[in-house]
Amino acid sequence: MTREELLARISIDPKVCFGKPCIRGHRIWVSLILDLLAGGWTIKEILDAYPGLDEADVYACLAYGAEMARERFVEIPLEIKG
Repeated sequence: MTREELLARISIDPKVCFGKPCIRGHRIWVSLILDLLAGGWTIKEILDAYPGLDEADVYACLAYGAEMARERFVEIPLEIKG
């Protein structure tokens, strides 16, 4: 997957999880997945604990974290639902 395809799996919606970056279609914060990885969890352990996710979602969180480390912000359009 390209960087853009991975980042498209992340959503920011002010009405969902206080506008924190989440995995699209879930209320799972990117920071949670990054914290789990930093704590030594494997991708398999994360997928076992959160069966609605797939491997690309974990890589999307890593890609988002990499962008945040490189830039001050990441251009991801806000989702505003009626």
